[in-house]
Amino acid sequence: MRALAMTARDASSALIVTAARGALAALAVSRGALAALAITAALPALAAETFDVGLAGNGTRIDALAVPGPAADAPTVLLVGGLDGDDATAAAVRAAIANYEKLRARDRAFNLVAVPVANPERAPLEFPPTGVAYREHSESHALWRWIGAHGPDLVLIAGGAPVGGAPAGSAPGDVLAAALSGQPVAGIGKIPSRRWTSSDELRTLRAADVPMSEAHRELARRAARSPRALAEELAQHYGHDFDPPWYIGAIALIARIKLGQIDDVRRIVEPYVDGTKDSLASPSSLVLGGHIVFTELARLTHDPRYVAAVRKVGDLGFEPDGQMKESMPYHQEFSDSIFMGTAIVAQAGALTGDRKYFDMAARHLAFMQKLDLRADGLYRHQPATDAAWGRGNGFAALGLTLTLAELPHDHPAYASTLASYRSLMAALLPYQDRDGLWRNVIDYPGAYAELSGTAMIGYALARGMREGWISGREYKRAISRAWSAVNARVASSGDLVDVCESTARMTSLEQYVRRAAILGPDPRGGAMAMLFATELMQSAAPR
Repeated sequence: MRALAMTARDASSALIVTAARGALAALAVSRGALAALAITAALPALAAETFDVGLAGNGTRIDALAVPGPAADAPTVLLVGGLDGDDATAAAVRAAIANYEKLRARDRAFNLVAVPVANPERAPLEFPPTGVAYREHSESHALWRWIGAHGPDLVLIAGGAPVGGAPAGSAPGDVLAAALSGQPVAGIGKIPSRRWTSSDELRTLRAADVPMSEAHRELARRAARSPRALAEELAQHYGHDFDPPWYIGAIALIARIKLGQIDDVRRIVEPYVDGTKDSLASPSSLVLGGHIVFTELARLTHDPRYVAAVRKVGDLGFEPDGQMKESMPYHQEFSDSIFMGTAIVAQAGALTGDRKYFDMAARHLAFMQKLDLRADGLYRHQPATDAAWGRGNGFAALGLTLTLAELPHDHPAYASTLASYRSLMAALLPYQDRDGLWRNVIDYPGAYAELSGTAMIGYALARGMREGWISGREYKRAISRAWSAVNARVASSGDLVDVCESTARMTSLEQYVRRAAILGPDPRGGAMAMLFATELMQSAAPR
């Protein structure tokens, strides 16, 4: 695949689902905002917008066009063509959206979205898709999940009769229509779908003929959830174990603490402080990051055993004679360690008052930045490739945020850490997509929009706003949009849409672009969504 240059999105095309309230615009939902979960909620008033749906198997972008209807809460109709390449159906769809765009907004009955060429490389299609997204059946996965996550009210599919003597109903368009109508799309809800054969239908179709789809209703229900409601739903599924003592469990447990569930969290981690288990028996970067749960408990309970557990990790940064090591161990050169190896040492300094731990945190951060910080302000995942992996940048955002929260203002590294935080937030802002998400490869157009990295970046932005490290309308808007996107892609069951699988040392950009995207339960994605939600709870709390 070929990496493409990425430019800042026009702010006028951003999707904002929630209305402003107080410092954050993410915590109240109006009737119109609920309807805005449909694809065209905040489209430009006078022109069709072009944006990407995903990537074909060979890297070709699958694009969509959208023309707004008379109001954001009007029904949304999705028109799909080109299931067999850039053929006559694609031309018909392009002509249809061009004609619809010519109508005055008040004469349009609905919001119209079109995917003219849904299968640009004429790959075999199957719905619902099987295989690993987005490495297998890329086009099918991209279309299926994108449609489900946006919840149109009606899907019209352009296409002729089956070819080659295939039985009726077996054409790709018929299979797609049956799948969309017959089962929850991407686990969200069913969407009425049928064959589209006449351009006149778009002129004669009335809003009353397009009732709200099941998928749209479910997305509206999710949009009405407060951050606390989402965190409480996820707490039923995540944060109930800490074996092994990794960062994933720690973040979910911290979220449960913020929900007031401290007694059960203390029960879960007790074996690691009563001597039953050694939290560093199998040390790794993931384990170092997992110790942040002890910091949270130490501050709430003043139990010295929790402080000792954090100090034990901080001491890994020092030689037996007390000299600082070059860096914290186990980093493997991954940008993940900007979080896993830095924040915990800074927390050791804050809990003990010993400034040597702050010095070690600053040393490790500088070490990791020499390895992974790119000239454009984004972070490569590791030096073997220059790929700006989405969660890798989420780890950098999380690490800078948590470290900055601990460093004393008079520490020599405070100013540089604050500058690093602000630089990364500014570098990430232009890459937030029209739905409010960041991609699995941040600067690769068409790469799938990824939930866990978005939640981590959303957390970093929200915490920075609360602490006063950043300010301004653009950041407030980015937080709101990120929250709306995460909230929309999390089911009450704990199922999530598009969380990147665990990622080790990849050797090419292509490998990062094609990391598996999980649809369903995922402890990592669930923990990060809980982290973001509980931060928004704190951000909204009166002071």
